[in-house]
Amino acid sequence: MDLKPLDKKDFPKPLSIRKLIGPSFIILGVGLGSGELILWPYLSANFGLGIIWAAIIGITFQFFINMEIERYTLVTGESIFVGLTRKFGRLIPFWFIFTTLVPWMWPGIIASSATVLSSALGIEYTRYVGILLLIVIGVLYSLGHVVYKTQETVQKTIILIGVPFIFFITLLLAKGPDLQVLLSGFVGKGNGFWLLPRELPLATFLAALAYAGAGGNLNLAQSLYIKEKGYGMGKFSGRIINILKGKREDIKLVGTTFETTPENIKNFKIWWKRINIEHALVFWITGACTMVLLSLLAYTTVFGSPGVETSINFVIHEAQAIAGQTFPLLGTFFLSLAGIMLFGTQFSVYGSNSRISGENLVIINPDKYKIGNLPRYFYLFLWIQILLGIAVFAVGFTEPLGLVVFGAVMNAISMFVYSGMILRLNTTILEKPLRPSILRIIVVFSAFIFYGGFSAFTIVQNLQKFVFL
Repeated sequence: MDLKPLDKKDFPKPLSIRKLIGPSFIILGVGLGSGELILWPYLSANFGLGIIWAAIIGITFQFFINMEIERYTLVTGESIFVGLTRKFGRLIPFWFIFTTLVPWMWPGIIASSATVLSSALGIEYTRYVGILLLIVIGVLYSLGHVVYKTQETVQKTIILIGVPFIFFITLLLAKGPDLQVLLSGFVGKGNGFWLLPRELPLATFLAALAYAGAGGNLNLAQSLYIKEKGYGMGKFSGRIINILKGKREDIKLVGTTFETTPENIKNFKIWWKRINIEHALVFWITGACTMVLLSLLAYTTVFGSPGVETSINFVIHEAQAIAGQTFPLLGTFFLSLAGIMLFGTQFSVYGSNSRISGENLVIINPDKYKIGNLPRYFYLFLWIQILLGIAVFAVGFTEPLGLVVFGAVMNAISMFVYSGMILRLNTTILEKPLRPSILRIIVVFSAFIFYGGFSAFTIVQNLQKFVFL
């Protein structure tokens, strides 16, 4: 397809950091229930804290990749998907629909939520609990007015309650020796190993790297959210309104850019500094601290305990340990909060995936799939995912960790591909004063090599046992 050239307008005046806060809550919330709450604590419960260095590297890579995603949309007012199609051709939107829906059709996170919430409520976990939670997700999206606002509100609420509690309970239970082990883990020193233990399942480790933050194509959704928040030239793009409520907004597929005049460059630099601060505070620092604290909590409470070797059961064991060392109600609250955080993650995953898939459907053929119908496409893909998740449960795949690992490995491969594409896009299409610095190019290229190397190695080594541990 041929995309129209970008219109040109003056770069908008910068907003305050307070008014910019929002999009990073969604992408942080997407990561909380996968890498932060499941995979890194699971690995720490089984192998100790000597691997925590990799979690810090993983979320750091994602911070720099996310900022390059934001850079393109800040400058052009259009999604990163439109930009990548401009650069690499008409097959790109097909690739993104496939690599968004297939890895996430396995409802591992909602299965984890169902398992944990069932335990908190004292009922038996069955597939029907997971199916019910999937239906609740669809209902919540149908009740909201502006889709972006619905996601932002849900994730802000969960994070502002969950993160302080995790901080409190971890500092309450962690002892001096535990903190020393954590500090050693930052430099890769574990119990009898450096960097990686020999028995570490590489598929699970790659999954944890991919989910040290959001993971997979979910990082690319940051482009859509900053556009709908009105960052930079995204001010002129429009938002998705619930098809059942409200007046439609004029949504634009092709963006708007600006002349590189001194005044516009000055405004761009102020915007760029402030959105880096917003993403660093909410996503990078808060995400890293939460991941480290949850891993420390898992190590402190259940490291080496029987029953933590498989599945999401280690979270249930954590709750029992917390209850035993404090009082029962605190353990139940931890379990309930973990279940809600996992639910919130699946909620935002489906919302982000629906937004990505709908956008790329329009890019495939804007004449056939009108941009004005984007809200309809959002809900179409939302319910497709929900029905696929129900189908997976119905045929008997209910083991949470295996589903999470399988999806995450596929997402890591996707991250390898698009990190290189984004770097190429921003260093060629954007005008020179707006391109990434040498430092950012080095970091994103390192992520490209890192994800690619681990993906290839993991596939070769684990070809016969790629789905379950």
